[in-house]
Amino acid sequence: MTLATRFSRIVGELARTRPASLSAEALRAALHARRMVLLKAVLIRLERERAALRPAGHRRFEADWALLERAERTEPAAVRALLDYPMTGAWLTETLAADEGPALEGRLGYLSGLAVAAAVRAGCPVEGELAVPSGRLVLPSLGELSCPSGRVRLGGYPGSARITDSAGLADVLLTRLLPDSRHPVGGGPGWSGLRELPGSTVVLDDVDPYRVPAQGVGPEALPAVRRPHSASRRWAEQWRAAQALLSATDPERAAETRTLLRAVVPLAPSAHPSGSSMSATLRAAPGAMLSQLPPEPGRLAEALVHEVHHSKLAALHELVPLYRSGGARYRVGWRPDPRPVSGVLQGVYAHLALTDLWRRARGGPPGTDGFRDRAERQFETYWDAVGEALSILRESDELTFVGREFVQEMECHHASLGVAARSLW
Repeated sequence: MTLATRFSRIVGELARTRPASLSAEALRAALHARRMVLLKAVLIRLERERAALRPAGHRRFEADWALLERAERTEPAAVRALLDYPMTGAWLTETLAADEGPALEGRLGYLSGLAVAAAVRAGCPVEGELAVPSGRLVLPSLGELSCPSGRVRLGGYPGSARITDSAGLADVLLTRLLPDSRHPVGGGPGWSGLRELPGSTVVLDDVDPYRVPAQGVGPEALPAVRRPHSASRRWAEQWRAAQALLSATDPERAAETRTLLRAVVPLAPSAHPSGSSMSATLRAAPGAMLSQLPPEPGRLAEALVHEVHHSKLAALHELVPLYRSGGARYRVGWRPDPRPVSGVLQGVYAHLALTDLWRRARGGPPGTDGFRDRAERQFETYWDAVGEALSILRESDELTFVGREFVQEMECHHASLGVAARSLW
């Protein structure tokens, strides 16, 4: 298979929204390549702006970087998994956008926790002291330690790390995080470890400072929820039920959500509840679903499929641009406000995946009656809405060559769903 043929097959697989190992592998590679580019961009910026940072800030950055390199030499796959964690992407993006001086230096402090987390994942020994001015040492993908004194001591041995608040008010012993772990990696006073959602390695991230932008998410500018208000038990219950529903309806999609998602970020409830829940994916952090707690498992199942496809399209667009920025705005059936072509494409892709799910759910197994009834209504509404939006994309001059190819493949899948649905009538 030539490179061009392989790439065309990947684009076709992704456009049809069905889970496929070849496209999943390509997206993981594209995501990691993007992270490495961003990491190099941070290094270049720091070299250019060296005079604008305090010497102490440079020394700390160099020590953190040395620990990250040591962890990478010890266990490359473990460090790669951490660099590909969604919030690492959000941090890199904000760091590159930060103003010169204190704002940039403040964001560089996150690298200390990142380096320690990499060492823990790799089983690499750590030692020394760290300043923690915020009073919270966040270890991305693992959790956070309260640090009332503003400093922590690091110690341990290969495969284990101990982090202790300098005043002795908090302490955690972390053991190496194995790939198939289903258990917390550590414990101790002042430690808040991330919880894995049942039957998966997806974590409920309610501590990372980069999990939600400072301005919030959506029309209501919703903030993230911190524990103990993140309703972790209810999230676990809803997740388990939603996964069971997806597995009964579309096992491949259920597996895809557990594979491509790395984190779920709880959002605050709306000031004016409407009975529905809001969810989102940040372009800088694909693999994380930001969401209010849905009212029932079926809505969570739909949100999972919806946001996974936003992540897939974001990663594909980073690999090869699908559109060029333009000023045109278009109305679509699922939004009250006119959308740019990028928003139309994202919406079409996510709703095409949902339409595929609803088509399968219409003939679902016993025990999914409520979901079947909703799927019947949703399929009829959104099959038409997706078709109308696809015609907008077909006529747009803002798509690239690959973008047009992608839309053509989506149109073929959309048509096949209509034929398959009519065969059930």
